[in-house]
Amino acid sequence: MSSSKVAVVTGANKGIGFAIVRKLCKDFSGTVILTARDEQRGQEAVNLLSGEGLSAKFHQLDIISLESIEKFKKCLQEQYGGIDILVNNAGIAYKGASTAPFSEQAEVTTRTNFRGTLDVCRALFPLLRPHARVVNVSSSIGRLAQLSEEFQKKFSSQTLTEDSLISLLDQFVQ
Repeated sequence: MSSSKVAVVTGANKGIGFAIVRKLCKDFSGTVILTARDEQRGQEAVNLLSGEGLSAKFHQLDIISLESIEKFKKCLQEQYGGIDILVNNAGIAYKGASTAPFSEQAEVTTRTNFRGTLDVCRALFPLLRPHARVVNVSSSIGRLAQLSEEFQKKFSSQTLTEDSLISLLDQFVQ
């Protein structure tokens, strides 16, 4: 088991996640793990970084698969013993021109961007070392202004619990 510092970035084979991995490879003194649900794309991203003289490790991770999350957790436990940085970047967004029904978009987006991220946090938080940092990447598309005033008030409540939030999201999707 390695005792070096470890940074994990989910959804990192392209875009913002890839840029975060690139920057960590340059500035972080430890192991940087790039994750992606698609193994080929993840390996290609690691190879691209390698061509730039940067070193990242790849591990497959599909945040909507509890099996995938548990496999990744086990790997982290066995190989590194813990993590120092967790960047939750994995997520999806439908294109504005998508013809998918709103109900489908809401269900798929919520399942990935909220529940998937929550499942990763629940699994990996016990591996966080003292003084670890967690970054949750989001976008302005998730703003409350798109919701009815009733839902805005509920989502903004200072007493909102995790269970209540999950229930609210289920109501929203329905």
